[in-house]
Amino acid sequence: MPLDPDNSPPPPPPHRDWFFPPAPPFLPSSSSRTLAHRAPFPTTSRSYKPYSLADRRPPPTPRSRSRSPHPSPEQPSPPPPSAPRRRDPRYAGVRRGDARTAPTAAAPAAAPPVPESKSPPASAATLRWSGLVSAAAILLCFASLLRTNFSLHDQVHHLRGQLAAATAKLQSCIVVMDSSLDMSSMFSYDSSSSSSSSVPSRSLKNFALLLSLSALYAPIVVLKYIDLLSKLRRPQDSEEVAINKRLAYRVDIFLSLHPYAKPLVLLVATLLLIGLGGLALYGVTEDSLSDCLWLSWTFVADAGNHANAEGFGPKLVSVSISIGGMLIFAMMLGLVTDSISEKFDSLRKGRSEVIEQSHTLILGWSDKLGSLLNQISIANESLGGGTIVVMAERDKEEMEADIAKMEFDLKGTAVICRSGSPLILADLKKVSVSKARAIVVLAVEGNADQSDARALRIVLSLTGVKEGLRGHIVVELSDLDNEVLVKLVGGDLVETVVAHDVIGRLMIQCARQPGLAQIWEDILGFENCEFYIKRWPQLVGMQFEDVLISFPDAVPCGVKMAAYGGKIILNPDDCYVMQEGDEVIVIAEDDDTYAPAPLPKVKEAVYIDIVRHERYPQKILLCGMRRDIDDMIVVLDAFLAPGSELWMFNDVPEIDRERKLIEGGLDFSRLENITLVHREGNAVIRRHLESLPLESFDSILILADESVEDSAIQADSRSLATLLLIRDIQAKRLPYKEAFRGESFSEGSWMGEMLQASDKSVIISEILDPRTKNLLAMSKISDYVLSNELVSMALAMVAEDRQINYVLEELFAEEGNELQIRQSELYLREDEELNFFEVMLRARQRKEVVIGYRLEDAERAIINPPDKVSRRRWSRKDAFVAIAEKE
Repeated sequence: MPLDPDNSPPPPPPHRDWFFPPAPPFLPSSSSRTLAHRAPFPTTSRSYKPYSLADRRPPPTPRSRSRSPHPSPEQPSPPPPSAPRRRDPRYAGVRRGDARTAPTAAAPAAAPPVPESKSPPASAATLRWSGLVSAAAILLCFASLLRTNFSLHDQVHHLRGQLAAATAKLQSCIVVMDSSLDMSSMFSYDSSSSSSSSVPSRSLKNFALLLSLSALYAPIVVLKYIDLLSKLRRPQDSEEVAINKRLAYRVDIFLSLHPYAKPLVLLVATLLLIGLGGLALYGVTEDSLSDCLWLSWTFVADAGNHANAEGFGPKLVSVSISIGGMLIFAMMLGLVTDSISEKFDSLRKGRSEVIEQSHTLILGWSDKLGSLLNQISIANESLGGGTIVVMAERDKEEMEADIAKMEFDLKGTAVICRSGSPLILADLKKVSVSKARAIVVLAVEGNADQSDARALRIVLSLTGVKEGLRGHIVVELSDLDNEVLVKLVGGDLVETVVAHDVIGRLMIQCARQPGLAQIWEDILGFENCEFYIKRWPQLVGMQFEDVLISFPDAVPCGVKMAAYGGKIILNPDDCYVMQEGDEVIVIAEDDDTYAPAPLPKVKEAVYIDIVRHERYPQKILLCGMRRDIDDMIVVLDAFLAPGSELWMFNDVPEIDRERKLIEGGLDFSRLENITLVHREGNAVIRRHLESLPLESFDSILILADESVEDSAIQADSRSLATLLLIRDIQAKRLPYKEAFRGESFSEGSWMGEMLQASDKSVIISEILDPRTKNLLAMSKISDYVLSNELVSMALAMVAEDRQINYVLEELFAEEGNELQIRQSELYLREDEELNFFEVMLRARQRKEVVIGYRLEDAERAIINPPDKVSRRRWSRKDAFVAIAEKE
């Protein structure tokens, strides 16, 4: 070895991992080999040693080519200490900067002065491209630094492994000296194999790390600069939408149209985070790819698992995955919360589907709904309850709150409310319209023509259901003229109930026969007795006279003839013989409470004198104006005796009144029994009412005026005010009776005068609000008609059995049979004892069917008496309720 210091080799550079202790002397030195294959990039351009004071010392003076100890005088003097060495790579950038700036500084000195001009501004594209290049350079530098750090970390782990293996080898050598050679050879083999396999494994890990970083940052760069590329490609005056906006629009459409788009996006984001995180962990750790993917999933599922990570690289990657996992968890929590909120909101607003069958479906909302629900609930009580579904264009919570305020017991019936439009097929399918046993369409408040037009559209929607309808449709109409059109559209599926026509006919019947309103309430409602139609094979071959007394718990009143296509006949002849398939129409408490029994023993029928009462002319006053008043005039002309007078009192001028009647279809020349008398005035002004001979009228009908018909409370207030004024005027004009109906009142008392006036004439008030019923019932000054409740009862009966509608139509018609109140003297002799069956047989001589009676001291009539075989003594002041032909 030469001793010349000039030719001596330079000292070895300090080890890069200076913070670790040197390896034992017996280990093979593999640092050079390891660094050779673990550093694919040159590392001579920059020193990675810590910046120390030795770096700040000036560089030594360069030696001359000769060995003379004295410098030559031609050589330049050494540069000052502050000047950097030109060949030092650390100052290469400074040297290049000086080289660039030197000519630039010298150029202005040689060039002649030029007038100053403003340079054109740089374009936006140049600035964006420069920003892109800068971002790419920074990203590459960061990736290089991160890779170098990971490489050093891997070397440290490798050296630690070798150190552990050497320590184990030394311990084994001490214990077993004989096997030292074998252990050394095995260690050498393992080390060589490990070093040989680490090259492809390290390359694969580096590729995985770069792939994860590229997959993470590439979409960000593309989304940031894709709009710039599109602007460069299209002309400046183009109105093409930017690519970013189009992508955002497509994403918005995807999330809006597909119901499972949000969960799918969340799943894809979770899989991407697990995949990219697993690749990044695979690049910075020694674990396998499958273990890294599982570890990435644990970081996503539980952010606290990253606390066990060791080393800068694994810690950085694990923290990044944990942050992404927290974001994924927040997205999932928000998605679950939104889904639960939407479900509860759908349930709260009544958007969920109804899974029911054989239920009653009510479409629409009106003030008749409460009475309708009550009647259907009573009808379902014998079945243990049922299901009623109400669908209206209202909020579900409001409907449920209004139903809860109604004071009646549902008796086990469940009421389900849904919000929707009956005109939309999707909403109809939501309430299982095809499986309902009956569909009730309620009329809306307001204009009659608009309400009927809406009902017609609903019927069209119902007939358009593809699955078909299992039940029938009951439609409430407001105008009789629109009934034909609705039946034409609905065909055999539709049954109509014209509310105004029903109430008008009931008012006329009640005006002719006081007390008939209470009987109609008992028959129409399900609380007492109602109509039922059923077939009984054991009655085949019997005459109708024997059928009358075959039911101890019911009253037969008609037959549905199978031979005539199911035609319904009320009050048939006694000689009619029941045929196969015929059904019996009865009045009973419920459909399962009656059955035929053996014929009872009755007295032989005693023939009575058939007396036909002569009809006398009547004087009737109509207060108010209805849109169907022309129909009421026609019905009154059919019921009243010749020479009767019909006074019309309202605030419509006489000329306009006649024009409305003619437009409604009234022909004055065809009125045979009545004479119209017109008076103009306001029915709530006392002086206008005092101009009328109120004490001379047999019946007074107070109508809900069409001007306030849309508001039930206002219409009832007007009717009640008119009633009180009329009764007060009558009481002032009539002599006072000291005792009245078993009750004594002092002279001048208001209640006594009202009752005295009510005994003289009958006043029928059209009431729309059920709350007004209590006022009239307590005062006992009017034989009232509760319009909405009676219509609701009729709707409920037709909904339960559509055949009942034919029975009601005949009882309300001008011709045929009707309910009548008969005096007992028509069937009995003085002090004669008969049971109810015998009274029924007596009534058959007049071809009438007795269905009940009202005793002298009773307030209400008894329909379908429970005891029909016990004899009793009847009074002349008793009255019977019968179904008889109109006189």
